[in-house]
Amino acid sequence: MIHKYAFFVRDLKHFDIALSNKPPVLDKMIHSVFIINRSGGLIYNKNYTQQVAQFSSNEALIFAGTFHGIHALASRISPALKGSATRDLGIQTIDTKGFRLHCFQTPTGIKFIAVADLLHTSLVDVLSKAYRLYCDYALKNPFYNLEMPIRSDMFDTMLLQLVQEN
Repeated sequence: MIHKYAFFVRDLKHFDIALSNKPPVLDKMIHSVFIINRSGGLIYNKNYTQQVAQFSSNEALIFAGTFHGIHALASRISPALKGSATRDLGIQTIDTKGFRLHCFQTPTGIKFIAVADLLHTSLVDVLSKAYRLYCDYALKNPFYNLEMPIRSDMFDTMLLQLVQEN
């Protein structure tokens, strides 16, 4: 289990190095989006810029599983009040030298993760809109099976439009 976290740290450094070697970008950019199902499986990932390193399929799956585990641990040890009034959210952002990783967890346990520039202070609104797109274009698709990878051209198109707007 320890080397699983080593892959996660190595992959985050890989993202950081890929971003820090590029000239600074003045625009706010969302570089990548990941969607992780409630059991920790990767059901969607997409890069929107060339400024981040491309994960292999295996690395993306390791990233998803490791992030899911760290998120679960963080939510269990969180000193925040747990109750009906406040929903326990676990990890919301991870800041590095070159990028910020944002996580939005839905009430059903699906995690929407965005890798963005440091200029983005919060992507909760963007990721909640991505969740609505997921509901509209994946969940309402009669051929989509829960917990399976998302294969919808309309979802891809609408998510690309959302990312470009922000």
